[in-house]
Amino acid sequence: MNTLARLARAEWGLLFLTVRGDLEARRLRAIPVTLGAVLLTALLQFAQNQPWGFRFVQDIGSVQADEPLGLALLRTPLSLFVPALDLPVWGALIQILVVFGIAEICLGWWRMLVIAYAATLAGTLYARIAVMLGPDHPLGLPATDARVVDTGPSAAVVGLAVFVAWRYRAYGTAAVVIASMAVEVTVKGNLAGREHIAALAAALVLCGISALRRRRRRRHRRPGGSRAGNGSGFPPIRS
Repeated sequence: MNTLARLARAEWGLLFLTVRGDLEARRLRAIPVTLGAVLLTALLQFAQNQPWGFRFVQDIGSVQADEPLGLALLRTPLSLFVPALDLPVWGALIQILVVFGIAEICLGWWRMLVIAYAATLAGTLYARIAVMLGPDHPLGLPATDARVVDTGPSAAVVGLAVFVAWRYRAYGTAAVVIASMAVEVTVKGNLAGREHIAALAAALVLCGISALRRRRRRRHRRPGGSRAGNGSGFPPIRS
């Protein structure tokens, strides 16, 4: 049991202390954007299940690969909060509350939204490229997938989970998320699974960019580009 506790502390200790400290200090005021996202997702789910609301939600937040790119880009920000019709909405709401909430505390609300949008956009653009490549290409998809609606909040959740885990050195958690997405795409091979892989790729690129920027800032702060230690390392990033 002590070994498990040490492993858990090493994996999630820094992340846990950061989240707990902010929640204790500010309570729900620590995650206003996350709470808004949960409320918006619930409202869109309610609306799209009503006869009067389905077409409206599809028109403002549904993204498909056969639509004009400009229209898809306009809809993509809101598509983060349109849950899949064939999945229970409570799962999407819990994912947003937990993952978005942790990311908002650890990264700040605007970084959280940028990473969430980048992950979702990566999936959206991949779907278009994959349909153009066709089913005979290893990365391609059949033309029928052009009419499949994008993943909703799940791609953003995957991207944020990997970025926060990397940022707070929970590398085992990041590896589990990546492995589970790889299993998903291997078993199902559908559009959603492949969009999750695209979201992971976008998150990893952002991790690399963040690491390079921090290394450059450290060099500028120290005469002669010294690589001496920099305190606690990556965290905190929040501003």
